[in-house]
Amino acid sequence: MKTNDKTLKFKTNINCGGCVAKVTPFLNEGEGICHWDVDTASKDKILSVHSEGITEEEVMQKVKEAGFKIELLTQ
Repeated sequence: MKTNDKTLKFKTNINCGGCVAKVTPFLNEGEGICHWDVDTASKDKILSVHSEGITEEEVMQKVKEAGFKIELLTQ
């Protein structure tokens, strides 16, 4: 299996510790996620996902399942 390590960045509305707690089980169950974090101090609430194979679409689906808005951050 080819290793596909990269960091994916998304703009979200995950803006506090409670929001992070709500999305945690969804992202933690995501296969192919090494680790992730949300910069709640940033105005764009940037979610960084360190991928080991998960796609942008799969991450976006997980966050939407948790009830949050998400869009791919174009570099």
